[in-house]
Amino acid sequence: MISINFWYIPLALLVFGCLIFIHEFGHFICARLFRVTIKEFSVGMGPKLLTKVSKKNGTAYSLRLLPIGGYVSMVGEDEDSDDSNAFCNKAVWKRIIITVAGATMNILLGIVIMFAIVFSTKELASNTIAAFEENALSAESGLMVGDTVIKVESASIHTGNELVYEIMHKGAKPLDITVVREGKKVILEDVVFATETEAGYTFGTPDFLVNADSPNFINLAKHAYFRSISTVKMIWDSIVDLISGKYGIEAVSGPVGATSAIGQAATYGASSFFFAMVVITMNLGVMNLLPFPALDGGRLIFLIIEMIRRKRINPNVEAYINFAGLVILFVFMILITFKDIIGLI
Repeated sequence: MISINFWYIPLALLVFGCLIFIHEFGHFICARLFRVTIKEFSVGMGPKLLTKVSKKNGTAYSLRLLPIGGYVSMVGEDEDSDDSNAFCNKAVWKRIIITVAGATMNILLGIVIMFAIVFSTKELASNTIAAFEENALSAESGLMVGDTVIKVESASIHTGNELVYEIMHKGAKPLDITVVREGKKVILEDVVFATETEAGYTFGTPDFLVNADSPNFINLAKHAYFRSISTVKMIWDSIVDLISGKYGIEAVSGPVGATSAIGQAATYGASSFFFAMVVITMNLGVMNLLPFPALDGGRLIFLIIEMIRRKRINPNVEAYINFAGLVILFVFMILITFKDIIGLI
């Protein structure tokens, strides 16, 4: 069941507003860089709360009621235009940069916050086994104290956080693990870990402790980098697992569930709160790059096709496809929000 306190709401609105602003600012600043005529920069969707029109270039800057998205409306984005500075009249490579800039900004923000988290906590879990729990299945399967794990199945391992994630994600079945033991690479086949089942999903459970890495600058930067990469990978794995049916629709949360998660994370301290921000902003970035109509990734596909064909797809066809995708996304969001509210009740 999702639980939510009312004080979570302004906190979540602040987080959503910042992440939406960062995303749209990415589109906006690149459009400005390439001198694209911009009609409106909006944070939020639906009815306008505030708006100000620039006397210099006529761009409207708006704050709208619903904090579920935003947009940068450019001349020639969904239609033909004779304006030399219209989006449709810019080189394809410039339009590609403008299109992916929003998601890129979200992911970069996540990396910056992750670096701040790691450099402030300085708790660095290495990928070297220090000790085992009593009756550890992995020790019985061949892992030894002093082993440095460098690969779990096909996934490369550089830190303890990556090691824990890969075992939790894949450890419901025996795993092939590559370690460095006394200077030599050793492949251990069918290493078994204990498992836990929660909400119908089975996860592997690490049954060992790891050594700590020295919190010097190089190690801090290394851990921050690989934790950022691991977070993106976790989001991608979740999408793949959802599509493949490993997880059901009940595992998906919308704005209501995200509001609860932000509030819950805040109660555990600043580090947990900012890590929740990392996950949400990177999730926003990765999701927007999916090749689905109306998302940035869907628009990117059209641009790639145009680059290959050397001819633009009919703008009306593209507009109809994006509109259909937008309708599907809104219906999906309504269903997920309804599910989250039922969870609250």
